[in-house]
Amino acid sequence: MAKSQETYSKKEKEKKKLRKRQDKAAKREERKANATSGSLDDMIAYVDEFGNIVDTPPDPTKKKKVKAENIEIGIPKKEESDSDELKGRVDYYNHDRGYGFIKELNGNNKYFYHVNNTIDEVDEGHLVSFELEKSDRGLNAINVKKAI
Repeated sequence: MAKSQETYSKKEKEKKKLRKRQDKAAKREERKANATSGSLDDMIAYVDEFGNIVDTPPDPTKKKKVKAENIEIGIPKKEESDSDELKGRVDYYNHDRGYGFIKELNGNNKYFYHVNNTIDEVDEGHLVSFELEKSDRGLNAINVKKAI
């Protein structure tokens, strides 16, 4: 006589699969019984003035008008001030090539400058005042002159 092909572990696996199918069917029936109408109004969510998601629509009396030209996207423009000049000390200067670096006095920033952008003749160690200009490689010092 041949031995049965059905083993204990196969029977257990079949029982688990059947139990899983029954649980899934029971959950599906429960969802159908507790389901709401599924209308669009039930699915809409609103955002209140504090950024929280709520079910109630916003109060139209609290609505504020905003002009499109007052909306700034990105970094706000820097306001022009009277004293755009910065002060620093010439940290390095190459006489052969005509360029150098200025270290800001009230910070650790260093800025590149070229001899074409200087008003006075400057050398290493001189205190200078300068303005900044944005270039494709970063900020450069322009209008470099000796500080008084």
